[in-house]
Amino acid sequence: MKIYTKTGDHGQTSLLSGSRVSKAELRLEAYGTFDELNSHLGVLAATLPSDQFPYAQAIQSELFAMGSHLAVEGTPDFPLPKFNEDLVGQLERQIDQWNEILPELKSFILPGAHPQSAHCHVARTVCRRSERRVVALNDEVEVALDIITFVNRLSDFLFVMARWIDFSNGAPDRIWTPKY
Repeated sequence: MKIYTKTGDHGQTSLLSGSRVSKAELRLEAYGTFDELNSHLGVLAATLPSDQFPYAQAIQSELFAMGSHLAVEGTPDFPLPKFNEDLVGQLERQIDQWNEILPELKSFILPGAHPQSAHCHVARTVCRRSERRVVALNDEVEVALDIITFVNRLSDFLFVMARWIDFSNGAPDRIWTPKY
């Protein structure tokens, strides 16, 4: 299979449904940011023991499934991957388990207490950008609510996971102290 097709050399690409669109189109920005997030999660998964990044593969797979839904205009004449209906609940339960152990947070924290948690914060901020892109797309065309819910919960999961990583490695939260 050839990797380069030259069909995008003039700033257009094909959606899964076959229509050609500008590479600057909001739909591409939405699923492209999912791809970027997935890459950051891959870095995180490669640097963490699996017990410190539960559901890593499920989360990455879900982003691919959701990205394929975002990459279709209209109703496709082919099957799209199904979403993992249990994953949001699993993320919520994990967040709750971590929060039971973590010290109460009363201030904003600065990323960077531990190198692995810093990667987690980068993924979290890309996740928030993904959410903004999907919400903006939803303002133009209907996007499945499951997608918006998932990225919102995933960013919460990544925030608490970053704190868990710091806590597990003995790195205290770096509290932001504003100057007034």
